[in-house]
Amino acid sequence: MHRSRLSDIVIDCSIDTMEAGVQFWSQALGMTVQQPDDPASPYVALTGEVAGFRVGLQRVDDPSRVHLDIETDDVEAEVQRLEKLGARRKAYIKTWWVMEAPSGHLFCVISAPNADTLAQAHVWDD
Repeated sequence: MHRSRLSDIVIDCSIDTMEAGVQFWSQALGMTVQQPDDPASPYVALTGEVAGFRVGLQRVDDPSRVHLDIETDDVEAEVQRLEKLGARRKAYIKTWWVMEAPSGHLFCVISAPNADTLAQAHVWDD
């Protein structure tokens, strides 16, 4: 048995569109920009929550897109469950998997930062 839930909406921005993306989405959602401590980091957080989701922007070397993060207390079990539904593994990065849905959309399966974030998560029988 493991748990998982949708945790993040990540707005991937190409290098050329990152600055404009940060400005637009922070203003569109009424959120404050929080720049990373490390200037080399590809992530910029938007502070405040929207309907229980975290929202952030990520600089990528690909076309701009939106992807979802699914957080879980067992990354491998969740990846296997999603593969049974038709998803496929694209890349393992540090501690998470980038996956591709049958529709072609990318999403990530990540470890939950703590058990509290999974209080309202789905429980799956392995």
